Amino acid sequence: MRQVTLGLTKATVSAISLGTWSYGGSNTIGDRSVGWSGHDDETAKQALIRAWELGINHWDTADAYGNGRSEELIGEMWDAAVARKDIFLATKLGWVMGPHDHYYHPDFMRHQIELSLKLLKTDVIDLLYLHHCMFGDADEFFDPAIEVLRRAKEEGKIRFIGLSDWDPKAILKYADKTNPDVIQPYRNVMDDDYVTSGLRAWVHQHNVGVAFFSPLKHGLLTGKYTEPTTFPVGDMRLGVPEFSDPTVLAKIREANKTLTATFSTHPQPVLHGLLDVLLTDTPTGCVLLGQRSPAQVEAAALAGTEMAKRDAEWVRSLYRAC
Repeated sequence: MRQVTLGLTKATVSAISLGTWSYGGSNTIGDRSVGWSGHDDETAKQALIRAWELGINHWDTADAYGNGRSEELIGEMWDAAVARKDIFLATKLGWVMGPHDHYYHPDFMRHQIELSLKLLKTDVIDLLYLHHCMFGDADEFFDPAIEVLRRAKEEGKIRFIGLSDWDPKAILKYADKTNPDVIQPYRNVMDDDYVTSGLRAWVHQHNVGVAFFSPLKHGLLTGKYTEPTTFPVGDMRLGVPEFSDPTVLAKIREANKTLTATFSTHPQPVLHGLLDVLLTDTPTGCVLLGQRSPAQVEAAALAGTEMAKRDAEWVRSLYRAC
């Protein structure tokens, strides 16, 4: 597995890193489905061990994933086969409001930091993100929120501060005020505002680390969905309309056939095309890929290889038509 330097952190992490959103299982927040169906604890644990064995050393989770269940599963690994010192461990807070009527209440943030430390069974979290950029109508919750993270860093509870959001423009809006070590934007070949938003230019200027999430558009881009698919309540894919669109599904399958033919000498041609393209313009970046089983980990470990810029542009053009 190719390693990259995660910007300001100077940490060396796997180009294809491990996202554990699915490890929380099915979940809802209010009336929104925010989890993943089909999760199995034992299979996930085997995946974590295999990731460690294959050098996938950056694991990303959040307090909202299964209301702490994802963090808890990771914490159990230090008593199994995994050495804590080998893993660059990231988590997030912000989507769980607790007893308050808004995100990022300082008292609850401090509570969640302590709970994450406990569930993850660690003395320090390597990277803690603000999970989104909703800081109130007048940004009134921003300063108190960032102060909590800075104080936690001073106290040695976290090493680095991160900023995440689905919208790269939102990250860019708060980037200078946050001064993050790492950002986590949503990016894949179908949904890609990373460059046009100006966020890439800001990243290059400030040498910030980047971890792209949902690089396969929640699994849609794998091409395995041959018919319109619906998901049960609690599965976030229930709210992704492309899973129900036969035209989109057919276009993705055709694009993947072209990838397979073009990158036929690569052991994972589709993953190479879909994932490695995201790294060609961000040398301080990695991709967070959900890996729910040892087999998925083994496939992921074969991606993360270098891609020529001309090939990257060709891949992007291939999926613009989808």
